[in-house]
Amino acid sequence: METCLAVEKQGIRGHYDLSTLFYRLLWGPHIHHGFWEADESPLVAQIQLTQRLAARAGIAGGEQILDVGCGMGGSSIYLARHHACQVTGITLSPFQRRWAGLAARWHGVRRRTEFRCADAETIVLPAETFDVVWSIECTEHLFDKPRFFANAASWVKPGGRIAICAWLAGDSLERGEQRQQVQDVCEGFLCPSLGAQRDYVAWLEAAGLTVETVEDWTSRVVRTWEICQQRVRRSGVRWLARLIDRDTVLFLDRFETILAAYRNGAMAYGCLVARK
Repeated sequence: METCLAVEKQGIRGHYDLSTLFYRLLWGPHIHHGFWEADESPLVAQIQLTQRLAARAGIAGGEQILDVGCGMGGSSIYLARHHACQVTGITLSPFQRRWAGLAARWHGVRRRTEFRCADAETIVLPAETFDVVWSIECTEHLFDKPRFFANAASWVKPGGRIAICAWLAGDSLERGEQRQQVQDVCEGFLCPSLGAQRDYVAWLEAAGLTVETVEDWTSRVVRTWEICQQRVRRSGVRWLARLIDRDTVLFLDRFETILAAYRNGAMAYGCLVARK
């Protein structure tokens, strides 16, 4: 696991309060990578990633789901609309919670969704409440990942699943350049650490879960950052970021770094599903 000591919890909250509009403008309603099978649009690719994780998690319909790091509610709303799931979404950002609630009303799933502003590392939830604990690109922001997975294992019912998509550190960071790229990504995207695939497997197993799915989706998602980088250059959004703060500029500048890290193996993108 690669760690970045400069990241603080308050900085993560502030980042998403300030940067959610940038995500929405640059990328769309889903704050996560797209999964490309051919020449789909970014929106279709984002939905395909959600669909693929749902398939790997064995979501058949009607499940109770906890969406950890729900962002603007994209996945929660999709699961409620298309799978008739009852979804509780949690986000560290008050701004995102309000946005997700309004989006759920707009899409007609207000009664099937609930959004809370809460810290995934400190929230207290009843044991064996959920069929699935679902998280797309949130565990990167957690400071104590093993403890989170232990808690998540207690929240799912027997037979329940934990379904994760995550940015991963490469399995073998032999060159100093690769380690520096991971550090730069952690700094720019406010990740206190990035675990490798083997770390996630170990954390899930230590929580008493059986890991059923481990897949590397890097080659299918890397186009995300090619498109984001192009949009930053064409839109002039970096100029707007300069009016906000240095961290927002750094966030945009690190798009090039994460793209390079995916291409040279310093980072990977993984899907993992484990069962209780």
